Amino acid sequence: MNLNRVPMPQQKPEVRAKNFDEVATGYTPAQAKEEATRCIQCPKRPCVGGCPVNIDIPGFIKALRDDNLPEAVRVLKSTNALPGVCGRVCPQETQCEIVCTLEKQKAPVAIGRLERFVADWERKNKTKLPPAPLQAPPTGKKIAVIGSGPAGLTTAAELARLGHKVTIFEALHVAGGVLMYGIPEFRLPKEIVQNEVAYVKSLGVELVLDAVIGKQDTVDELMKQGYDAVFLGTGAGLPMFLNIPGENLNGIYSANEFLTRVNLMKGYKFPVYDTPIKIGEKVAVIGGGNVAMDAARCALRLGAKEVYIVYRRSAAELPARHEEVENAKEEGIIFKFLTNPKRFIGENFWLTGMECYEMELGAPDASGRRRPVTKPGSEFILPVDTAIVALGTTPNPLIAATTEGLKTTEHGTVVADKDSGKTVKTGVWAGGDIVTGSATVISAMGAGKKAARDINEFLKK
Repeated sequence: MNLNRVPMPQQKPEVRAKNFDEVATGYTPAQAKEEATRCIQCPKRPCVGGCPVNIDIPGFIKALRDDNLPEAVRVLKSTNALPGVCGRVCPQETQCEIVCTLEKQKAPVAIGRLERFVADWERKNKTKLPPAPLQAPPTGKKIAVIGSGPAGLTTAAELARLGHKVTIFEALHVAGGVLMYGIPEFRLPKEIVQNEVAYVKSLGVELVLDAVIGKQDTVDELMKQGYDAVFLGTGAGLPMFLNIPGENLNGIYSANEFLTRVNLMKGYKFPVYDTPIKIGEKVAVIGGGNVAMDAARCALRLGAKEVYIVYRRSAAELPARHEEVENAKEEGIIFKFLTNPKRFIGENFWLTGMECYEMELGAPDASGRRRPVTKPGSEFILPVDTAIVALGTTPNPLIAATTEGLKTTEHGTVVADKDSGKTVKTGVWAGGDIVTGSATVISAMGAGKKAARDINEFLKK
């Protein structure tokens, strides 16, 4: 048994820190086959249970190992409409790979990297593929899916395969949701996202862009127009802030605004795209999740001389993926742990610095992580001219405010059954970040699959 995982080829840190090209360049066919041969095809298949969308992982890996790439594609796409996305941004290390039998030897199969390889092969070799798998006959039922992020795309694909007529309503001018506006090109090329969107449309799904549900039509109006069910997958696009003095100074962004300007509005290609982004020489990103890593690495690529991740806990509590943290460190991002902002400082309405506390860890809080406690008298000034607040997001209240009978929590998330996505409003389901708050792409997809199954059962009655 080979216990050494095949490493993922990457751009060198000093090169990639100056461009927006994809950091990981992908396996070669020989590397992919070498990694696939490490899978021992164990009968219990724990990896399948660890996957939120239940991909037949041993099945597609065996086909890859046997040089049957069309079969590998068929197996993958029978349960996952977005393999090119998942192979890049899904946290496999905490899901399918952590339960891999070889994890006991600290060397799980690189499932995500192999999924990416197969998806990329399909994109480049469409003419070599067999016809798409047969779908169920038309049922005559209509479903409205609100939002075209990972939850919405997955729900739509699953329901279309079951023979239902699905229409996705997307508020933006392009489909993909957070996959388009929230994740940088160097982690998830937008060509990949649009290829997956095109696949979902090929299943018969209609896509309506620039459609703000709650303004153009309400959920109730859609149901009056003949939709038999509605799925809410609008995500969580409302940023959270620190609520400390000086937060309204120029030079302070929410991570949502910053990443939307960079990604969706192509700010990184200015002046080819007319989206200017003012970045100073010293940038502080407040937060420790994947969004914080993305914002910090974008700021570096946009010309900042020093970029800090300011995080109130220690390195051990960082919620970001280990891979993203390591990439950020290699590129020169400076981590200031056990640090928390007290106030922003400015001159002539522009940010010039951030007063911070030093922190120490106390007893565990509700999340199980040790609670950060302020050290008295530990204040210091961090001189920065740009700050990006990456503390998480909550759902936009528009849907909840315009949908009679929909129940929400104190955090603005929609109340829905975790196993079915069913809300308290008859005929309406919800899944993804609109229910959980900020979470992962794959968890949103898993919620979409569960909702699609339950919607299908509802429509049979």
